[in-house]
Amino acid sequence: MEYKQIILPAFIALAVTLALTPVLISILKKIKAGQSIREEGPQSHMSKSGTPTMGGIAIIAAAVVACLIAGPVNSDMIMVLLAFGAFGFLGFLDDFVKVAMKRNLGLTAKQKLVLQIIIAVVLAVYQAKTSAYGTTVFIPFINEYLDFGILYIPFIVFVVVAMANAVNLTDGLDGLASGVTMIVALFLALVGASFNFHAPGVFCAALVGACLGFLVYNKNPAKVFMGDTGSLALGGGIAAAAILMNIELLLPIVGGIYVAEALSVILQVLYFKKTGGKRLFKMAPLHHHFELCGWKEVKVVAVFWIVTLLLCIAGLLAV
Repeated sequence: MEYKQIILPAFIALAVTLALTPVLISILKKIKAGQSIREEGPQSHMSKSGTPTMGGIAIIAAAVVACLIAGPVNSDMIMVLLAFGAFGFLGFLDDFVKVAMKRNLGLTAKQKLVLQIIIAVVLAVYQAKTSAYGTTVFIPFINEYLDFGILYIPFIVFVVVAMANAVNLTDGLDGLASGVTMIVALFLALVGASFNFHAPGVFCAALVGACLGFLVYNKNPAKVFMGDTGSLALGGGIAAAAILMNIELLLPIVGGIYVAEALSVILQVLYFKKTGGKRLFKMAPLHHHFELCGWKEVKVVAVFWIVTLLLCIAGLLAV
């Protein structure tokens, strides 16, 4: 696979997102699909209440169109798009409940977890049965493969569910999740091109274009939010692409921001319970902690983008 083969899907997705997002914003405004802001969140975010959400629909549509036009429509492509779309649909249901009920909480945590596990199991079984690598996983830096055997499916389920929810937690500032994911997707697209993983490489290239196009409307001050529709789709899609390339263990490296965001929430909850109400961070996820430390929103986003870029460079060294 040549590097130029990832340029076309990126440009197609970029063009579709740039064209579709304004239309989607208009529709979302008409149906009053506005974001509800958590009262316990930073007070500076209250002004964002009512901003159209579910903009992730444009990201999903653009990536799918680009993949079908520019990529191989084989079983790998179908699987990655099914995982991407299934997580997007799950996020859409969550967003729909929020919009319909005019509240910040959508589906219950149990409902989302069960559906996420089902999607992840299907992906894990597919990869274990059809991939030439079977149940082996690439080990970064030492360039070896480790066979997970019977632990492969539980491992993949953990990777998929963790990644989807970590990206979801990262989506809390204008342009944060879309920018970080664009950089991670570019890394995966380059890996796909380098090691001839055609379908996941094209898919990730399409994500680069879709996220870039969405950023035009999602940068501060955001005209639209991706919602769970977008963040769960991006997390599920990124995980699926990495799994099809057998580089799951690179995700904690290149997706270090996702990991930090998720860990900050876990540590905050554990510390709160352990100390009887004290907080480890001023607020979780981590991006809110930096906001309350006095950083402007755009500074937090820029720093997290730069950190992600450096982590992806480290990831390239690991392969």
